[in-house]
Amino acid sequence: MRTNFVALILVMAGAMAQAEVRLAHVFTDHMVLQRHQSIHVWGSARQGETVHVALNHQSTHSTADGQGHWRAVLKAEAAGGPYVLTVRGDNTIHLKDVLVGDVWLASGQSNMELTVGQSNDAAREVAQSDWVLIRHIKVPKTVAFQPAADIGESAWQVSSPANTGEFSAAGYFFARKLQQELGVPIGIINASWGGSNIETWLSPIALAARPEFALASMPADATEYGARYRHRMTTLIARWQSGIPVEAGSTKGWKEPDFDDRAWATLRAPLYWEDQGLEELDGVVWHRRVIELTPEQAASAATLQLGMIDDCDETYVNGQRVGDTCGWETPRRYGVPACLLKPGNNLVAVRVTDTGGGGGFHGEASAMRLQTGADSVTLAGDWKARVESISSKDQIAPNDLPTLLFNSMVSPLTGFPIRGVLWYQGESNVPRARQYAQTFPLLIQDWRQQWQQPRLPFYFVQLASFLPLDRNSLVGSRWAELRDAQRQALKLPGTGMVVATDIGNANDIHPRNKQGVGLRLALHALKNEYGQKQLVASGPQYQSIRVRGSQVEVSFSEVGHGLVTARSGATLRGFAVADHRRQFLPARARIQGNKVIVSHSAVAHPKAVRYGWVDNPEESNLFNRNGLPASPFRSDDWPGLTDQMKYHY
Repeated sequence: MRTNFVALILVMAGAMAQAEVRLAHVFTDHMVLQRHQSIHVWGSARQGETVHVALNHQSTHSTADGQGHWRAVLKAEAAGGPYVLTVRGDNTIHLKDVLVGDVWLASGQSNMELTVGQSNDAAREVAQSDWVLIRHIKVPKTVAFQPAADIGESAWQVSSPANTGEFSAAGYFFARKLQQELGVPIGIINASWGGSNIETWLSPIALAARPEFALASMPADATEYGARYRHRMTTLIARWQSGIPVEAGSTKGWKEPDFDDRAWATLRAPLYWEDQGLEELDGVVWHRRVIELTPEQAASAATLQLGMIDDCDETYVNGQRVGDTCGWETPRRYGVPACLLKPGNNLVAVRVTDTGGGGGFHGEASAMRLQTGADSVTLAGDWKARVESISSKDQIAPNDLPTLLFNSMVSPLTGFPIRGVLWYQGESNVPRARQYAQTFPLLIQDWRQQWQQPRLPFYFVQLASFLPLDRNSLVGSRWAELRDAQRQALKLPGTGMVVATDIGNANDIHPRNKQGVGLRLALHALKNEYGQKQLVASGPQYQSIRVRGSQVEVSFSEVGHGLVTARSGATLRGFAVADHRRQFLPARARIQGNKVIVSHSAVAHPKAVRYGWVDNPEESNLFNRNGLPASPFRSDDWPGLTDQMKYHY
């Protein structure tokens, strides 16, 4: 009898707990509400329950619907606080220290996620971060197959030495500049995830508008996704490698020169395997290639250069391991002792593991070679290949399908009024840079539609300089193509771009100078949203070219107080010119008023100009006198390196 009574009490307590008025997780102590817009407050309650909401000197009420959802709307407030936000139904909630000011959504991948504690002068910045009117909330990292009703549990934090080290650095330094200039509370909602591609941040509505992203149906959960994925890959691989079993069993002999690989399929390198019939494959694929060496070549130590491999490799020469690396943008260079090589046939075997996105060899064909003294033997071309295994998909990753991060980390916030968006993303989309020129504007328009603000301010950071300078080539650059795709988004109204070519790091994809990033983002906002029209917010932007004989006159907008080199008196660098043969040569360039004159003695009839069109354009030094760098650009529309690269999932 007592056991039944206790059970009844527990059931009743559970029902009462479920009936409690609850707020969505974006509503916590210390939060910032958007000024000059209607204030939306929502959550859950008992079906049919009346919920009263009060802030400052106003109040309203709402009734929970059949699913227990309620939403109340208060009139717009001017900047102010701190206030108490009171929500009352069968129970009462008091949120303390609530401010009204401007709220900015900071989103993207790791360079937006990078914290103040990881930025330049971190100890000093954190120690001096007592800004009680700056608040920050980090949206928990989750994925969702359908638009979610709420973000994960989180909390707004006040900027202070105890908290600021974990804030988004770009978001914090942006907020600090705005708070200094405007004197109003600034809130940053940090919804970012390192390594995420842009497609995962698109909404289902945006996907439906683009056939290349269309999904027949979204899986119900990770288990269903994993089963679908494995079935699809098993069928695909069996067809691709002509009936050879997908699960290899022992791979012990696959690195050996005497292994018979005649029945294996063929992959061309450098080229992602997704573009050669293995669409969407994440897993392990072996590659084997035989090269023939002369006695002289075999007699000396050699360097094996494999270009770049996405993501990890274990590399063998004649059965002996010579190196391994993880990092999709890291060139492979492995020393090979002379004792490993022999006259005649030699085997290079590479076990490649792809964890997501593109897989296999990529980059320049010229970067794939065995260097033996003064000679080199190319490794570009056909390799024998076989799948060892398919990655398990027991847990869904952000880039496994489109919309996953929009559904979980953005959709629940679209009812929360904001002042604008800060965006720092693109590194993960470098292999598909050409497609980004369509996808990025799609995302901007998509989010504006989601927030029902057709001109929602959207300020973004162009990719910073990265990768060793000795990798730069005028033949082409995927990083340059991605930067140009970002630049093209400026055609949309209400956008602004931060150029970061001067504050990157050749050896670190996460440059620590987020102070510069935050300040430059703030310049756009202050000029365009807060009426400080006298500010120059952008560096020079390419406008047009005019050919005059053997010279090209390049015109720019956003010249500010005039064009200069980064260091007074320095030679202007970063320009290249080409004629109809489309072979770019480093050009002589000089500033003439608000234009740049470009030429090369071997180009009598120039057709096109490029600037900063390399992986790492840190040496490109055109600025305006306001200290802001010019954006890389090209005047031509000639074929690029990523034109055929498309999104696969």
